[in-house]
Order: sequence, then structure tokens, then C-alpha cells
Amino acid sequence: MSTQTQISATTVREITDWLYMEAGLLDAGRYREWLDLVAEDLSYIVPLRVTREREAVTDVVEGMTHMDDDADSMEMRVLRLETEYAWAEDPPSRSRHFVTNVQVAPGDSEDEFEVTSNLLLYRTRGDVATYDVLSGERKDVLRRAVDGFRLAKRVVLLDQTTIMTHNLA
Repeated sequence: MSTQTQISATTVREITDWLYMEAGLLDAGRYREWLDLVAEDLSYIVPLRVTREREAVTDVVEGMTHMDDDADSMEMRVLRLETEYAWAEDPPSRSRHFVTNVQVAPGDSEDEFEVTSNLLLYRTRGDVATYDVLSGERKDVLRRAVDGFRLAKRVVLLDQTTIMTHNLA
């Protein structure tokens, strides 16, 4: 994060409220509205993690991801969900995003903020007794726009090295 340190409590609250609103849109399946929150130059990455020895510099595998999307590929994901061909989401999943431990720092420019948060995602489908729980840390770059914030970058560092969910959309 940037070396600057002055972030107002109002800005932190606005960003936290934005994260909660974003989670609510995703939980309600309002993906088209969620797309309105992303910047045109969005980078959304979920890197592959592995278990390494304590001395290892990182447990992220460079160049290997579960997801590596931009605004256009996210648009394609939403378009597919809006068709009758999204069989993996028929019936739609029920999800709950829990966002905690929000930390905000100045970004690389005056209108950007580096935001770190923890995420717990609970997801269930249909009438089956099984469910998915994913946890991790998110590293976001939020950009202030005229009508609110836009998600410019997100890196999701999942705690799991093996994701057992059948479809990660």
C-alpha cells in the first residue's frame, strides 16, 4: 500500500458501505447492476495457491489462476447467466458474502484507494444438503467516480489450495 496515511473516517465508511452494497448485489443475483460498479479497465484475478514451506517467498503460483478476467470477460459471464444456457446456475445458487476486516489506504493516484478485506462466501444450490464455503483475502483498488466508486482491480487470495466447488462463476 502507498506510504501516505491520511484517509478520513468518512471515506473509510463510504468504502466499507460500498463493499457491503456490492456483496448484497451479488447475493441477490443482481449481476447486471454489479457490472455497473466495475471500471472499464477492470482486472479481476483469483491466483492459484499451493502449500509451500515456511521459508517460501510466496504461496501463489505465478501465471496460474482460477480466474483472470477483465470488464469484457465479466460482461460475457453475466450475459451467459442471462440466457437459458447457464445450466450450472439453474436453479440459481444462493450465496452469502461476509466481508470483514476492511482496511483502506491511499492508492497510486488521488482518486484511488487500496482496500484489503477478508471474505467468507457461503453458497448452496437446489435442495441438496451440501454447500460450499470459500474464505480468503481480497486486495482491491477502488476508484472514486462522479457517482460513487468503481472496482478497478481485485485479487482474491483464497485460503484453499484445492477448490471443491463444481463451478466457480
